[in-house]
Order: sequence, then structure tokens, then C-alpha cells
Amino acid sequence: MANFRRTLQLPSTIALVVGGIIGSGIFMKPASMMSQLGSPVWLLGVWVLAGLITLCGALSNAELATLYPETGGQYVFFDKIFGKRFAFLYGWAALAVFNTGGNASVAYVCSNYAGYFIQLPNFAAATEQAARIHIPLIGDIYPLENFGVKGLTILIIILFTWINYYSLHWGASLQRWLTWIKLVAIAILLLGVMKSSVGSLSHFSQTLPTKPAGWAMVAAWMAALSGAFWGYEGWNNITFVSGEIKEPQRNIPLSLFFGLLICTLVYVSLSAAFVYILSPAAMAGSSWVASDAARLMGGVLGAAIITGMVVVSTLGATNGNILATARVTYALGASNRLFSWAGEIHPRFNTPGNALWLNAIWTILLIISGSFDMLTDMLVFVSWFFYGMSALGVILLRIRMPEAPRPYKVPGYPYIPLIFILFTVCFLVATLVTDVQQYLSGKTHLVNSLLGVAITLLGLPLYYWSKSRN
Repeated sequence: MANFRRTLQLPSTIALVVGGIIGSGIFMKPASMMSQLGSPVWLLGVWVLAGLITLCGALSNAELATLYPETGGQYVFFDKIFGKRFAFLYGWAALAVFNTGGNASVAYVCSNYAGYFIQLPNFAAATEQAARIHIPLIGDIYPLENFGVKGLTILIIILFTWINYYSLHWGASLQRWLTWIKLVAIAILLLGVMKSSVGSLSHFSQTLPTKPAGWAMVAAWMAALSGAFWGYEGWNNITFVSGEIKEPQRNIPLSLFFGLLICTLVYVSLSAAFVYILSPAAMAGSSWVASDAARLMGGVLGAAIITGMVVVSTLGATNGNILATARVTYALGASNRLFSWAGEIHPRFNTPGNALWLNAIWTILLIISGSFDMLTDMLVFVSWFFYGMSALGVILLRIRMPEAPRPYKVPGYPYIPLIFILFTVCFLVATLVTDVQQYLSGKTHLVNSLLGVAITLLGLPLYYWSKSRN
């Protein structure tokens, strides 16, 4: 595998972590999470728990990233730990499901909020329904549904792909600026909430009549955690660019720890702000939580300002995701003839140019085929399976290679990786059961988790075909 230049320093790596995580989740998921949980206290608790669980996975991955500080992140780890077949399956799933799906869903939210300012054209409802595509055992998709938003989303993907194709320096600099603008805008929003006379502390003691109890409470927490994990999605992007980070043994663990700490504080603070301004009932019924809260505080102008903040936030997350995730596709191509075109470094720009455009093409296909909820549910399920396997890899390498030099060791070993692995198993089982129940009850058109699994398993025949070609 060819080498990239190590140019990214700690400020850029923290910006990649924070900017890649804080995107659409905190502005789209709190409403559905509130309706599932029925309690403001539980809502805040879910964000904290999801942050702690994610930190366990991040600290485990940091040990692998410092042991193998190469571009490609988990693809490289899995190749060393489980062999080429499993690494290929991960690389394929990253390309076909969760990396490109994550890029699509964040940009999709950006376009949705941009629709607050501009009127986006759409097809007639009859035309949208007539274009239905049925997938046996999975469900239905509607490619022409909400096509105005999808069209703008495609333009955003193309723009940021071109920037990162042309220069890593451009992409990293843009990421730093967008991250700072995002954090400043969030600070302004929180300051406005603190000075507002509109909200009420009594909202925190209110609960919805639909607040679950018993086993229904467990299912509600798991469903809400799925939304929260989407909010934290992107934390491992920093491992994808390990081969381009200066002093990776120091900067990767620091950027993950401080980046996730910042994100958790932001998520809890913003959720508390939304609860303070909106009642739990109003929050649960809101499609535009941030804008609705801002409208109550500052009228139409306030809503416009906050909506603009969401657009900037999701633009930053989209740029960071596009920059980082192409490195996994590059690693896949560099070690497999079937995708060898993607495993080339641009001779002039020193970027994985072909991998960037391959990701962009597949992302555009996902945008056309899916919706925000479909994309997020599908990618969270598949990505968490591989997160769990990364934590398992830490334990396996400690057993196989006890004397290997480890510049960084996950604290609390083996408990931190084991906690993450056990939680991952519970989360995957609960998510699958919930998805199937919602499909059977007619609440969704697709079993989103099974769709992600089906696309992932297509990688097995592709692997054996590529192996014969190799």
C-alpha cells in the first residue's frame, strides 16, 4: 500500500472527530427519542449512556489505531486480526452501507433544513407512489419521493467530494472552520436559552402519557439509543486517516477522548435546552426541534438563524465524513484487484481521488433510493456489528501478541472492551426484534436492519469472485 504524507495535527484531528459527529442527529432525533421515552430525564440519560458506551468503543479502537497507524482504519485492523475475507466484507459494507449511507443521511438533513429558506420542487404524490420498487422479504422503496431534497443533497455530495479530491489541506482547513462556526453557533443558542423567559424548568418534571413501563421501557431505551448512536456516528472516522496524522500514537487517543467529551456535553446541553423551551409533548410532536425552539425564543428571525446553524453543522459533518470514509474504500482497493482502481493515490494531489468519486457515486444511489430514517437505521445496525468486532480484536491481539509494543493501551482492560462487546450484542438483538415488529405492524415499509445485512452479505460472493481474479 502506498504512503500518504502525515500532515494532520491535533487541532485538525479533534475538528474531524467533533465536526464528523455533530451533524444531523441532535437536530433530528430528539423528537422521536422523546416520543419513545416519554421523559425528559430519560432523554438526557440516553445521551449520556450512549456517550459513555461510544467512548468505550473509541478507546478500544484507539489501541488498534496506534498499533497499526495506517490509512484505512478498521479495514487494516480486521485484515491483521481476522484475515482478508473479513476485512473485505467490512470494506464492502463500509462502501455499500454505512460509510456512504452516513454521508447520504447527513447531507440529506442539510438539504431538508435548507428547504426552510428555498422552495425545493417535488414530483406529484401519484408519481412518487407509481415509482415504487419492491424488494422481496425486505420491503418497498420510493426513488422519486421528496426528490427536491434529494437533488440538493446530491449537489452537496459532489461539491465536497471535489474539494477533498483536490486537496487534503483544503478539506482539513474547511473542516476546522466549519467546526468552529458550529460550536460558536451552538454556544450562542445555549446562551439565548439561558436568557430566554419563554421556557420553564417545570418541563423537566413532566412526562408523556405514553411513557413506557416494564419490558416496554427496555424496548424504548434500545430504540432511543439507536437514535442517540446515530448522533454519535462518525467517531471512528479519525482512525481512517491514521496514516496521515502526525504523532498518531499521541494524537489519536487525545482527539477521540476530548472530541467525544465535547460532543456529549453539547448533546446533553442542547437536549436540555430544547426541553426547557418546548414542553415534552411539543417536543415529541416536532419535526424541526431546533427551529421550533428558536421560533418560540425569537420569532421567525430566530428560527431562520437556528436553521442556518443546522445547515452549517451538517455541512461540516458531511465534509468530515467524505474526507475520512474514502480512506476505507482506498484501503479496500489497494489490497483487492476487483476495486484496484479505488486503491490509487492521485499523483499530483496526494489524495485517494478515485475512492472519493466511487464513494460519491454510491452515495448518490443511496440518496435516490432511500429516506433519512431508512439510511440511519440501516447503517447504525451494520456499523455497530463491526464496532463490536473491533473491540473483540483488542482482546484477541492481547492474547496472540502479548509482547507487541503498544504505545497506547485501553484503560480498564479487559473490562472496557468487554462492556462494549456485551452491549453491542444486546443492542443488535433488540434493534433487529424492534425492526421486525414495526414492519409486521405496518409502521415501516422496510426492515431496515435486514436490508443492511442483505447488502453486506452480497460482499461474500464478491470476495470469492475477486479472489479468483487475484
